[in-house]
Amino acid sequence: MAEEKKLFKVKIDNISVEVEPGTTILNAARQIGGEIVPPAMCYYSKLQGSGGKCRTCLVKVSKGSDADPRPMPKLVASCRTTVMDGMEVSNITSPEVLEARKGVVEFLLLNHPLDCPVCDQAGECHLQDLSYEHGADSTRYEFKRRTFDKVDLGDKIKLHMTRCILCYRCVYTADQLTEKREHGILGRGDASEISTYISQSLDNDFIGNVIDVCPVGALTDQTFRFKNRVWFLKPVDAHRDCENPKCCGKTVLWMRGNEVFRVTARKDKYGEVEAFICDTCRFDKKDVKDWIIEGPRKIERNSVISQGHYVNTVKPKDALVEVLDGRQPKLLFDIHSESQVNRPDIDLSKIHGPAHSDDFKK
Repeated sequence: MAEEKKLFKVKIDNISVEVEPGTTILNAARQIGGEIVPPAMCYYSKLQGSGGKCRTCLVKVSKGSDADPRPMPKLVASCRTTVMDGMEVSNITSPEVLEARKGVVEFLLLNHPLDCPVCDQAGECHLQDLSYEHGADSTRYEFKRRTFDKVDLGDKIKLHMTRCILCYRCVYTADQLTEKREHGILGRGDASEISTYISQSLDNDFIGNVIDVCPVGALTDQTFRFKNRVWFLKPVDAHRDCENPKCCGKTVLWMRGNEVFRVTARKDKYGEVEAFICDTCRFDKKDVKDWIIEGPRKIERNSVISQGHYVNTVKPKDALVEVLDGRQPKLLFDIHSESQVNRPDIDLSKIHGPAHSDDFKK
């Protein structure tokens, strides 16, 4: 009989949880769930090496472990710090953490443009949520912001580097998911930017996933860009038998009526994709008949996207029927049979330009 693993007992914001050794503080908090989960803009559980870039997940370790109860001298990144047995962590219960997180958000927004009204990521932007929950109501930055020109990374992906927060998610995705990575970080310090070498295009069967992992509107889908707002669309779970063996074929269709505006991978409550999809499913299958519809996608109640789900609504009464004592109005009729003005042999809907006197009876 296999020996059971010893679990570490950790307390986060006075809530205890038992996790396996090697678990990070962030993932331990995710096992508890709720408001105590630190935000994460760069960490992605499905990407090896991610995390430690944005510093939004800083927490305070007030007790290192039972063996060494000394607190850690500085705030630590919860996505990179593994738990110890008996560790005690403060997140939203620590004023120091909340103040530090407020400063981190201010730094992230130094060069970020306030173009949410025209950004395709609005409504599902993690930076938008982070700014609302932890940001300041004004900025102290008085200098000129850095700006970049918009770049087409191929015919499907648009790069708006001005919005980028250098989380490295797209770089890790291309490095680990595709056979060849064409883009990365160029420059150093304040001059760092996401770009390709000698203006190459991103061309790979799975490169469209960089759009899904981007937490802001830096990488957007050109086939969907400026076509609709996400809160006007209805997300629907769908799947198909994809020809690519590496693709799961399970997606979310963003529809309005019977029209499919975009296709994305399915994401969990932390904004991470459940399984990556190929570019054929994402960009080329925009017809309802290409998919097997499973049903409406469950959206969190506090999401603006859920506002487009019309439930428990009451259909207004038709006042015209009441005025006509229950008689149905005759809304559709043949104008030629009802009117004695038009010439019966002329269809006014087929006249090019305005009608003339020759089109009527004299």
